[in-house]
Amino acid sequence: MSAESAGTWRSAFAALMERRAIAMLFLGFSAGLPLLLIFGTLSVWLREAGVDRATVTFFSWAALGYSFKFVWAPLVDRLPIAGLTARLGRRRGWLLLSQIALAGALLLTSAFDPQTSLTLTAAGALIIGFCAATQDIVIDAYRIESAPPELQSMLSSMYIAGYRIGMLVGGAGALQLASAWGGEAYVYSAWRGTYQMMALAMLVGIITTLCIPEPAHQDNHADTLHGTRAYGLFVLTFAVCAAAFVVVFSASGASFKWLASQLHEHHHLHRNIAGFLSESGRLVASVAGAGLAAWLCVQAKVVPAAHIRVTYIAPVADFLERHGRTAVVVLLLIGSYRIADIVMGAIANVFYLDAGYTKDQIATYSKFWGLWATIAGGFLGGILSLRFGVYRILFLGAVLAAVTNLLFAWLAMQEADTVLLAGVIIADNLSAGLAGAAFVAYLSSLTNVSFTAMQYALFSSIMTLLPKLLAGYSGTMVDAMGYERFFILTALLGLPVLLLTWLAARLQRARQNR
Repeated sequence: MSAESAGTWRSAFAALMERRAIAMLFLGFSAGLPLLLIFGTLSVWLREAGVDRATVTFFSWAALGYSFKFVWAPLVDRLPIAGLTARLGRRRGWLLLSQIALAGALLLTSAFDPQTSLTLTAAGALIIGFCAATQDIVIDAYRIESAPPELQSMLSSMYIAGYRIGMLVGGAGALQLASAWGGEAYVYSAWRGTYQMMALAMLVGIITTLCIPEPAHQDNHADTLHGTRAYGLFVLTFAVCAAAFVVVFSASGASFKWLASQLHEHHHLHRNIAGFLSESGRLVASVAGAGLAAWLCVQAKVVPAAHIRVTYIAPVADFLERHGRTAVVVLLLIGSYRIADIVMGAIANVFYLDAGYTKDQIATYSKFWGLWATIAGGFLGGILSLRFGVYRILFLGAVLAAVTNLLFAWLAMQEADTVLLAGVIIADNLSAGLAGAAFVAYLSSLTNVSFTAMQYALFSSIMTLLPKLLAGYSGTMVDAMGYERFFILTALLGLPVLLLTWLAARLQRARQNR
């Protein structure tokens, strides 16, 4: 190894011990903790409570808050919080508020038994998703603003490591607590206590927020809105738009359900495809309703059009201006990169239960060993991205995601065997950690510091929107085709990502050579 190469590797490892990287480890924990509590862990709780498989996977839509966080990211970017912003700063103030609200949402959800209050359990999950997505908005902006671009790969690695440790606590830790307090039978009080302990674990993030400094370099549009009245009117407009979305979504349910039946019965579309198309139409109609409400608010001068332009249009225009024709390929890559991982992940815990594994086995092999494999993959992805470039590791991660989903298809054809389970899970999480570190660094590189929160929230929302919509139908798809064919399908979904990654890298090189 040459001296220059050795120096590069030493610099890469030294960056892991940087103070800002350590802070991202703890903030990553705070971000990762709630994800499985509305995803995998919640699916085990619901399944154990007797909720059918299709309904369980529909609960994954509680995480759609992550896919729409760009809508309220500008509020987080610009609005001060009374009593917090002046004392802690803009980023830390919002971070503390979101973390306290998230702990409260976990306590609220613990108060409802899904056997008797399934709707209230769903409402609690939605609130957790909203608060967790808000926390993510602030952490992402904090990470990008607190360090220069050359450190983003390392910060991403530490963030993912902390994120996965948080997922371990929210996944394996929660399952082991529920098992220790309730055994293998369904005991509501065991799950209630488990979610209360998860709320207590949010203290890690809260304490970190109180200890870290406010980033010095922030965007220069933060003070676009002036005065209490302007803030209030902007929040009012957001609330009106959110209400319009909810009203249209709720009122159109029966109509789009009828549309799905018509597509299935008269146009001979598969039931899953018809359902996906109708729900996508329902989502589009709801977004259009929110957009109409925003337009009416502007026309009625509730909020000045200039505020809307600076808050929502300017960040998008900046991205399109900087990337030109390449923007289309970049957005397609962002929207599809994690599709194989997310669609498969929605049904993973249900698959383990149906395959005959216990909660303790799922916690040990899926969460504990999977966690350490993901952390190792995250560090490896960060170091390799710094050493060989982000695009090469993105491509490698996409290949590994498809291959490991095929391993799950093979596992579904075997008798329950914890050695096989451990091997497949370790391989899957190692590849996920590697790809995740490279992808977070890639998204960070696309962001203009003048629009940090909005642009990164938009990118990460696009990243999860289509995959999470499809994930909601994973239970129905498994009912129709079985686990083996389903896992093969998820592997095939990842193949277009390879072409998009190659094309994005080629276009980026062409732009740099101009």
